[in-house]
Amino acid sequence: MNNSITIIRPDDWHLHLRDGAMLKAITPESTRHFDRAMIMPNLVPPVVTAADAMAYRTRILSARPPNSNFTPLMTLYLTDKTDPDDVATAFSDGIINAVKYYPAGATTNSNSGVTDIKNVMPVLEKMAQIGLPLCIHGEVTDPNIDIFDREAVFIETILDPLRRALPELKTTSEHITTKDGVDYVKSQSKNHCATITTHHLMINRNHLLVGGIKPHYYCLPIAKREEHRLAVRAAATSGDIRFFLGTDSAPHTDPNKESGCGCAGCFTATNTMALLAHVFEEDDALNKLEKFTSINGPKHYGLLPNTDTITLKKSGAPLLYPKKIETTEGPVTVFNPGHEIYWHVIE
Repeated sequence: MNNSITIIRPDDWHLHLRDGAMLKAITPESTRHFDRAMIMPNLVPPVVTAADAMAYRTRILSARPPNSNFTPLMTLYLTDKTDPDDVATAFSDGIINAVKYYPAGATTNSNSGVTDIKNVMPVLEKMAQIGLPLCIHGEVTDPNIDIFDREAVFIETILDPLRRALPELKTTSEHITTKDGVDYVKSQSKNHCATITTHHLMINRNHLLVGGIKPHYYCLPIAKREEHRLAVRAAATSGDIRFFLGTDSAPHTDPNKESGCGCAGCFTATNTMALLAHVFEEDDALNKLEKFTSINGPKHYGLLPNTDTITLKKSGAPLLYPKKIETTEGPVTVFNPGHEIYWHVIE
């Protein structure tokens, strides 16, 4: 049994850091183990211009702990009014690494998102021309579509037609949760990959709903049936270059989670690497962990892997991590998988 593994320092290709006091409190939780992260732009108001992205990047850098080399990779929030030339300039100036597509109303702070993909085709065509990647929240928002089917319907009605119309556009299906999502990525020979979260590898909808609603397991896309979790897990642990880590770590204070209309998001930044070592060991795939966390993502985005390493070690003592991260806005509960984890990150 392998009780220790050293891997290239990982990146997080889908991260929410929020802003203000929350940003200052939770940024160190990601900088501890990750070298880079793709920063999601769904602030209020959203990050829609190059100036917005530059200002937000400055605030993130200011929130890093002393001596941290953590690099935020910035994205712009795609809207019906996004100007193709503005996006192209932001990319050519090195300000952004991707653009994020939110269907209007699909998730937290997405009301300014795209109402009809036809409205943004000029932007997407420009992005395809210049090699700027598109990160996609892949769920439809039609209230007539069951929430557990919204990823599959999005693939059929929006994603696949887009891929056929613009095969040269580099796209990422964010936080896939279904066998449908896995199978679609596998059907694409180039320019399409997917991020997978830590929590979707560990929970299904029973964890969320059986025995009472667990608000800290509520996220969007929502956790699905066990067959889907297993399909996503098999993809993550396969070593297939088209799948890589995007934690979608999303902090909300406890009052905002534990309410009549709880916010969607799991906060996993603190313990993600130990949780992933547990998952990959269970699936006899520790030798694939580095590809998932440290190699596949940079390759998709045209970047080199990081140069330093981290070591994970399994011991007889369970992992100890804070149950909550205290912020001046209120406590943020750290994702709890529901059982002990015996892997630890050894710097």
